[in-house]
Amino acid sequence: MDQNYTEIILKSGKDQSLKRFHPWVFSGAIKQIKGNVDEGDIVVVKSNQGEFLGIGHYQIGSIAVRIFSFDNVPIDERFWIQKLQFAYELRQKMLLPVADDTNVYRLVHGEGDGLPGLIIDFYNGTAVFQMHSIGMYHIREQLASCLKQVMGDALKAVYNKSSKTIPFKSAVEAVDGFIFGESLPGIVSEYGNLFKVDWEEGQKTGFFIDQRENRKLIQQYAQGRDVLNMFCYTGGFSFYAMRGGANLVHSVDSSEKAIALTNENVALNFSGDERHKAFAADVFDFMKDIKDRYDLIVLDPPAFAKHQRSLPQALRGYKRINTRAFEQIRSGGILFTFSCSQVVSKDKFREAVFSAAAIAHRKVRIIHQLTQPVDHPVNIYHPEGEYLKGLVLYVE
Repeated sequence: MDQNYTEIILKSGKDQSLKRFHPWVFSGAIKQIKGNVDEGDIVVVKSNQGEFLGIGHYQIGSIAVRIFSFDNVPIDERFWIQKLQFAYELRQKMLLPVADDTNVYRLVHGEGDGLPGLIIDFYNGTAVFQMHSIGMYHIREQLASCLKQVMGDALKAVYNKSSKTIPFKSAVEAVDGFIFGESLPGIVSEYGNLFKVDWEEGQKTGFFIDQRENRKLIQQYAQGRDVLNMFCYTGGFSFYAMRGGANLVHSVDSSEKAIALTNENVALNFSGDERHKAFAADVFDFMKDIKDRYDLIVLDPPAFAKHQRSLPQALRGYKRINTRAFEQIRSGGILFTFSCSQVVSKDKFREAVFSAAAIAHRKVRIIHQLTQPVDHPVNIYHPEGEYLKGLVLYVE
């Protein structure tokens, strides 16, 4: 099917990953670009023998093409509607168990939904777009229109928050703002717990939706425990622990804004409850001398490694923070520890945590191995999408 798109020809032998449906074409695999191409353009990728391999967005950088179709089909409004429909229907089917008391979820998860470069989080009527590719940014208004056709009255507004996620090498200066609709009250419900979400000024799209099931799990272990929630951000783990019957909960984050938001969220759910205190402090300093104060600790740090070159430093960071936790936690305590760094594999993360346990001379058993929830699906051909790793550990 001739769609008049610029063709990208790969070097011999560089087509195998696409034949296995991996959606990335690296710049070093390209032999020839037939014609002119601008960043964000739709291109057709072919093998050195002229075989059609896929259609995607071109981008300057190591990942030169992100494939969104392995079929040679027209890339029109119908195509995008169908893609969004598939993503929406998956959430409708898989999130039914929490649908009655949860109105926040990830609607599109990049490669996991066959839409690399696009993240859409849904907050009680408002969809927040976050583009990680120029191609998706260029069609943001079309995507918003298509999503409205898919969701109907359930969608009240679309907010674009891509100014900090568009590739830095791009000449595009992305501006955040509403594509349509207007700001709605940013209060969402997750398993009946209320959160205030700030998608305009907050981190990511405003909330860490990916920890939903792991937050719920902590509720099962909090009864009668003294809980420390490090890198607390919005305080989600904290008031799930409170709901689970914790004796006390302390939330710590280096950001004053995060602590203010944590206190607001705790007040939404447990107004006047004196079990909770929040501290704006460096987490490593806070954990220097807390020995035996806590018997449930949560370590949910930001990504220590965003690129492969920073992996060694990240692993040292995970080992350091977990060593401190193992040294300080009470005997019989439980440690929830996480990595959200895509470049840190499950094995490498576990190795760092195990090294920390050995350094601290603690006996440790794994009681849960955690990952991201159903609305953050992993494309089986794109294992890099499995970015969230977690361990729940019993420490003797």
